Amino acid sequence: MDNLSKEIRENILRISNHSGHGHIPTCFSIVEMLRAVYETMRHEPKLPAWEERDIFILSKGHGALGLYCTLAQYGYFPISEVFSFGSFESMFGCHADRFKVPGVELSTGSLGHGIGVATGMALGFKLSAGSRRVYVLIGDGESNEGTVWEAAMVAANLGLHNLTVLFDNNCSQSRCLPIVNPEAKFASFGFEVESVDGHDLSALKKAIGNSGNGSPRLIVAHTVKGMGCPTLVREVFAWHRRSPNRDELETLLGELNETSV
Repeated sequence: MDNLSKEIRENILRISNHSGHGHIPTCFSIVEMLRAVYETMRHEPKLPAWEERDIFILSKGHGALGLYCTLAQYGYFPISEVFSFGSFESMFGCHADRFKVPGVELSTGSLGHGIGVATGMALGFKLSAGSRRVYVLIGDGESNEGTVWEAAMVAANLGLHNLTVLFDNNCSQSRCLPIVNPEAKFASFGFEVESVDGHDLSALKKAIGNSGNGSPRLIVAHTVKGMGCPTLVREVFAWHRRSPNRDELETLLGELNETSV
């Protein structure tokens, strides 16, 4: 883990402690994926509505705090503003609102919708013969939703070569209905599939930058919920939606700082 990934995770911890909100383990699992997207796709933080930008959608809405902290690092707004997260009249809700937060392309929270909207956007860009691409990050948990597979069937049928789906395979459904072998499942729908270490920034950027063979692409990112803090990894279900108190914050920051760079 490099210093920037560590800093994003520190901000997630501090803001969750300050606000009393946030899903820390799931935010931690997607930090490198978010960084890889914003270091690869076309975007202009000072012009978030730039017409030639690529589109990124965070479908797993529980990771909103991770998205806010990442957008702040890439210049969309100061990180100090995110400390209002979850408070009355803050633009930084517990689920992202595209009408309030610069850089957020879709209001999400109801799971399973992001990939469907991303498919529609990719179709629109394809019909307009433009070069814009659409990236959507979905979770293994939300892939229990039938709409995910309906969208996958449509995207492959339409040959949406400009659509890339990032699959956060963090085993969130290990106690109920896990998605076994997502690579084979999406491949059977007609996706071009690649599997990577979801915390390897270089591997993620290389996979995201691959324009593919003409089919929609799936990148299965194998991640760890709570990555960087052994306490979160060990007690992942207890920390699913819990904010640290002052003592716990210091413990978690200490664990994060002990993680090798």
